[in-house]
Amino acid sequence: MRNRFLVTGVGVSAIALVATACGGSSSGSSSKTIKVVYQQQLNNSNKVQQTFLTPMVKAFEKANPGTKVELVPVTASSNDYYTKLQLMMRSPSTAPDLVYEDTATINSDIASGYLKPLDEYTAKWSDWSQFADASKAAVTSASDGKTYGVPDNTDTRGIWYNKKLFAKAGIAVPWQPKTWDDVLKAARTIKSELPGVTPMNLYTGTAGGEQSSMQGFEMLLYGTPAAGNSLYDADKKKWVVGSAGFKDSLQFVHTVYDEKLGPAPEQALGANIGATVGTEMIPAGKLAIDIDGSWMPNNWIRTGSKPWPEWESTMATAAMPTQNGQAPGRVSMSGGWAWSIPAKAKNPDLAWKFIESLETKTASAEWNATNATIAVRKDVAADETYLKALPTNEFMTSLVADTHYRPGLPAYTQVSTAIQKAMESVTTDQSSVSKAADTYDNDVKTAVGGDNTVKGSQ
Repeated sequence: MRNRFLVTGVGVSAIALVATACGGSSSGSSSKTIKVVYQQQLNNSNKVQQTFLTPMVKAFEKANPGTKVELVPVTASSNDYYTKLQLMMRSPSTAPDLVYEDTATINSDIASGYLKPLDEYTAKWSDWSQFADASKAAVTSASDGKTYGVPDNTDTRGIWYNKKLFAKAGIAVPWQPKTWDDVLKAARTIKSELPGVTPMNLYTGTAGGEQSSMQGFEMLLYGTPAAGNSLYDADKKKWVVGSAGFKDSLQFVHTVYDEKLGPAPEQALGANIGATVGTEMIPAGKLAIDIDGSWMPNNWIRTGSKPWPEWESTMATAAMPTQNGQAPGRVSMSGGWAWSIPAKAKNPDLAWKFIESLETKTASAEWNATNATIAVRKDVAADETYLKALPTNEFMTSLVADTHYRPGLPAYTQVSTAIQKAMESVTTDQSSVSKAADTYDNDVKTAVGGDNTVKGSQ
């Protein structure tokens, strides 16, 4: 952990110098104020982003006298945050100047006319060449090919497990399951040997929003044999329905909750389950396996919502296996966030100037280390300080080789909601796997049109 704080310690002063170098342009006139909107955790305890942004704001304002940056955290679940953000961006009177966008929703906001293209800025910004092509693609419009955001970070997903609980249950570590059955076998052993410990967490249901879709379902779906067309067939440009992989993934969800291998359904379906897992269950030794993201340590680091120094000696990581161990043998999902400027922003030039100060190599390295996220800048991703900032950075970064990205299309948000509904119905046993899959197929056809769907592999 020492390296991480060395990076943080030099970050603000270096950033201040960068901000000073940006000073003097007309876009930073003394009368200008920008409002910056980002998501705050529902339990309001995880303030990692606020802690990072506050000194950045001070440095920027000092370097640009007369400017003011107003941070506007929105305390909400993922789905509610997207809704509130879109409501803000609809009107010139409420539109912020800078917004933190999940890259999965960016094309939906582009289609709605909420975002301003940034090509005029990126064309003059030398640092733009340092951003990985995949991260640029995530902020590029599927319709007009223009850029609508600057990537801030990406992520990967894998399995977190408690080595001490595994040892007590008689499971050998290091542990790397080769199939879904191996994961379930370990969970069943935990249930049998360690009463009072929740064997595994698998996010599910609508309240969890995108964490249910990505960590809970797509980590399964993209590990099925027909992973190439299991959600969206890019070659045919159609959404996939009726696939065996979808039903198999739903069956896994049903098994976890039917066999009581996961949290109690009322807890699993609550809006606070993510915070509960990261700040209560795992640190208290009450959860053995968690299918989750590379960012998990930001709960436990010194500036996190639940400082837990023992995490480094207690927790370990494994790759999520494919369903039957078929090549490439492991699967991950990647998303990420970006800074975007609303189309109705009052001060877009000043907002861009603030983006530049947030996304330098130094600032990006500090943020990736502080927030336990995966670098989007190539120079940061190759930096030894970044790779060693957290014990898990190197492993989680290695998963990029076998990762998948959500379809960057406006309809994805509706498809994602349909996934969450299907998961919830089998979690609560209100629907059979077959019926839940049929309902999903109908929901997708309603959302995108029947002609825009194709039957998946059986």
